[in-house]
Amino acid sequence: MSIASPAPQPAAALGAILERHDRRPEQLLQILREVQEHLGHVSDDIQAHIARELHLPLTRVRGVVGFYAFLSATPWGRYRVLFSDNITDRMQGNMDLLDHLCRRLLLEPGHPSEDGLVSVDTTSCTGLCDQGPGLLVNGRAIPAISRERLDLIAELILEGRPVTAWPAELFAIVDNVCRADMVLDNDLDPGDAVRAALARGDMSQVEQAANTRSWREANVAPPQGPLATLNEIRSANLRGRGGAGFTTAYKWESCRNAQGEQRYVVCNADEGEPGTFKDRVLLASHADLVFEGMTVCAYVVGAGRGFLYLRGEYRYLLGALEETLARRRRDHLLGRDILGTPGFSFDIEIHVGAGAYVCGEESALIESLEGKRGIPRNRPPYPVTHGYLQRPTTVNNVETFCAAALIAAHGGDWYRATGTPKSAGTKLMSVAGDCARPGIYEVPFGTTVAELLAMSGAEHTQAVQISGPSGTCIGPDEFERRIAFEDLATAGAFTVFDESRDMFEVARNYAHFFAHESCGFCTPCRVGTTILAATMDKIHDGHGTPYDLEEIATLDRVLNQSAHCGLGHTSCNPTLDTIKRFRPAYELHLKDLDFEPAFDLDGALRRARQMTGRDDPGAHLTTEPES
Repeated sequence: MSIASPAPQPAAALGAILERHDRRPEQLLQILREVQEHLGHVSDDIQAHIARELHLPLTRVRGVVGFYAFLSATPWGRYRVLFSDNITDRMQGNMDLLDHLCRRLLLEPGHPSEDGLVSVDTTSCTGLCDQGPGLLVNGRAIPAISRERLDLIAELILEGRPVTAWPAELFAIVDNVCRADMVLDNDLDPGDAVRAALARGDMSQVEQAANTRSWREANVAPPQGPLATLNEIRSANLRGRGGAGFTTAYKWESCRNAQGEQRYVVCNADEGEPGTFKDRVLLASHADLVFEGMTVCAYVVGAGRGFLYLRGEYRYLLGALEETLARRRRDHLLGRDILGTPGFSFDIEIHVGAGAYVCGEESALIESLEGKRGIPRNRPPYPVTHGYLQRPTTVNNVETFCAAALIAAHGGDWYRATGTPKSAGTKLMSVAGDCARPGIYEVPFGTTVAELLAMSGAEHTQAVQISGPSGTCIGPDEFERRIAFEDLATAGAFTVFDESRDMFEVARNYAHFFAHESCGFCTPCRVGTTILAATMDKIHDGHGTPYDLEEIATLDRVLNQSAHCGLGHTSCNPTLDTIKRFRPAYELHLKDLDFEPAFDLDGALRRARQMTGRDDPGAHLTTEPES
C-alpha cells in the first residue's frame, strides 16, 4: 500500500472507493484492497459498512478479508515490510537480512512495533528471483537487498518519510533479458496484430468449410476475419504457456461457440510459482503485446470485455499498465468500434490480486475476479462455457497472449517454423539460483537443460527444478532432456542448485510453501500439506526414519485421489522427486530406527519429573541400556 500524508479520513476515503466501483458486489476484492491501501487495514466496522453498501452477507466480506494475505482486519503499521521467502531468497540469506532489519527497528518479526509505525514479516515469492533477495514495502518492490540497503530503509522508516519520497534507485528493477527471440525481440508496433486480424478475410471456401461446421449447421454466414485468425492460431499449433499446454485454438473456438451473448477474455497474470518472473518482464516492457493478444482473442471469440488479473506482488506495475491502456484507447485500439470497425468493441480492466497463490488456477482466479475467495471450482463446467459471472470466458496467461499477437501478425506457418513438431514457438524461461547469469532466456522449444545451464553460466550443478515446486526436479543424468511439452513441460521456472545445496532442505522449503498456500477448502489438501511439512520438519530435527519416507508416498496417493485442485495433487512432487534422485540427502538426516513418533511423550513428562524430584529409570517411559 502507499503511504499518504496526512492519512485520509476513513469515511471520505471509503465513500470515494465505493463510488468508483459503482458498489458492485463483484468488485468486493478491489474495494477491500483499496481500503487496505488507503487506511492501513479493513476494520470490523468498515467490513460491516461495505457489506451493507454492496448488499452482501457480512460473512462473505469477512471471508474474503481472511482469505487473502494482503488484507487484514487489524493494523500492520504505517510501513509493512515483507521479505520474499522462496528458496532462492533463502539461498541468498534473506532470513539473516530480516533479522538485521528487525534489530535495527527493535521489533519482533510478524508483530507491529508498539508505536504502530512498522511491521516486518515474510511473504511468498515476489518475482525477483533473478535479483534477490527481494522485499515489498507497502506494496512496492525493492530488489537486491543488502545490509547497507536495509540500514537506509530503516532510517527512512524511523524518520517517517513517505515511501513515495524514498530514493528512486531503491526501486530500480531491471528486466535481465539474457536471450531474446521472437517474443522479446519482436518488431510489432501497437495495433499491428489487430490490423492484421481485421484484414485477414480472404479464407478459401475449403478452409471455411473445414473450420465453420457449427456455423453452417446453424445456417449462419460466418464472419470471415475472426475465423481466419482462429485458423492461423490453429495452424501455429499454439499451446498454453502456463505449463499444462492446452491447445489455444480449441479453447478459443469453444468459447466462441458457447451459448450466450456476453463473452469475456481474461489474462492470467498471477504468476505465483516460486522461481517464475517472466510475466514481470512482459508486463513491464511488452504490455502492448499482451493487450494486443487479448484484443485479437476478443475479436476471435466475440468478447466485449477483458480483464488483466495482476498478482498483488506486481501492484507496483499498475500505474504504467493503466497508462498503456489509456494510450491504446486514445489510439482507437480499445473501446468502441476499434480501428473504425463497426461492432468490434472491446475494453480491458485491470484487477489486482491480494496475495493468494491458488488464484493462479484459472477457476480460482475467476472466483477472485468476482470478488470472492479464490476457491477453485468443480469442473465441468469449464470457463469457456461458464466462466466469469457464469458466462463464456477465455483464460490464457501473459505469454500465451503475446504469442497469439505474433501469430495474428505473421501467420501460423511463420510461428510453427520454430520449435518442435509438438511444441511450436519459443518458451520464456526464468533462470535463477546457482548460476552466473540469472535472468530471462527465451529459447526455442526443444532446447536441452544442459544448453540452458551453459547459457546461464551454471557450474557443478546437481539439480534443476523445472516449473517450480509443482514441476519436476532432475539430476545430471537427465540434463539432456528437452524443454518441450513432449518432455519437460514447464510454466517457465528453471531453478539451479549446485553441489553445495542440501536437496532435502530445498524440498522442505517447498513443502512449507504448499502448506502455507493451501486455500484450506478441502480437508485432504489442508491437512495433507500440513502433515507433509510436519514430516519434513521431523526429519530435519533428527527424528525421521525410513518409515516416514514411505508415508510421504502414501500421502501423495491420497492427495492425488481426493484433493480438490492441482495444488494438493502436486504438493508432494518436490519431496518425491528428491527422495528418488537424491536419497542420500535424506538419509543424512534420518535416525537409524524403524520408527520414532513425532511426539516425544517421555520428553513431555520432563517437567513433571522436575516437580516431583524424580529422575530415576522408573520415572521414564523408556530406559537407556546399561553400558
